[in-house]
Amino acid sequence: MRKLIPWTLSTAAAAVASLGNSDLQQPLTSSPFPQIPPIGFGTWLLDKSNVSEAVSAAIQTGYRHLDCATIYGNQKEVGKGIADGLKKANLKRSDIWVTSKLWNDHHEPKLAVEALQQTLLDLGTEYLDLWLMHWPVATSPETGKNKLGYLDAWHAMEELHKTDQLRNIGVSNFSPAELKDLIDHSTTVPAVHQFEVHPYLPQTDFLDYHRELGIKVTAYSPLANTNPTYTPQLDDPPPLLGNIDMLAIAAERECTTAQVALVWGWSRGCVVIPKASHLAHIKENFRALNDCRLSEEHLERVDRVSHKYLKRFNNPSESWGVKLYGGLQDSE
Repeated sequence: MRKLIPWTLSTAAAAVASLGNSDLQQPLTSSPFPQIPPIGFGTWLLDKSNVSEAVSAAIQTGYRHLDCATIYGNQKEVGKGIADGLKKANLKRSDIWVTSKLWNDHHEPKLAVEALQQTLLDLGTEYLDLWLMHWPVATSPETGKNKLGYLDAWHAMEELHKTDQLRNIGVSNFSPAELKDLIDHSTTVPAVHQFEVHPYLPQTDFLDYHRELGIKVTAYSPLANTNPTYTPQLDDPPPLLGNIDMLAIAAERECTTAQVALVWGWSRGCVVIPKASHLAHIKENFRALNDCRLSEEHLERVDRVSHKYLKRFNNPSESWGVKLYGGLQDSE
């Protein structure tokens, strides 16, 4: 039986806070959040031409969690949006949570330091609430060749975590074996692991593993193949927001399919980070945890969506020449 949680934003924050906690990492006392806010605003693939406006609108709407990355190529614009949104919402930097990520070609310790300083400069902030290693892949700055590698970068991140520039550090896109190896060879358990989770890729066993370890999970692409970067393949399932089972649940609960997917993700203990560039969608996604109430039966019906369609949409293993996601759903 699935354990249900009351559907309010205040209880959402409390529930996310209760999902386990690394004794080795705590946000500093100046942070208003004991844990990461349960819904964030994603900035992947947001165009430079309107990302500042979208980020500002998200903050004014109520988002207090922004997910960024160096490789997204828009952090300067995101920084401008943060400044504008904070000003218009009469907020301080300490009122929001900002996540960014270390890219593959800056895994060397010296380069990791440089990457963090550039990220802080671009975002216009003196610290990050969370810095993630984007992939367990190290790319040579000289040759461009990729290899599995993460310990040198993690040890550099551990050292930077001792400064006042990083509140928490974590990882993204690791396999179970890679995550265990990292923990076995370091002194800091990742505070957060960000990876792909949605009704077409539930990763239930992997989520359970993180609960045992006390590592919080952020689900990227929570709306699955709604993301336009995922080139359609012949074996792809229908767009999640057009899936007939999802549409039926949304109609019964007077929600949108996007809201159903987000509430389902949150109900499983994930922080969800949908992205949107239009104000209506920004508001729709943010209201999901308050406006869309799903019963245990509805949540179990969403669970069954993956019984018919199981699909991982983000897997650069072939193009990068490295084996990723070993031991996980749809890793081939």
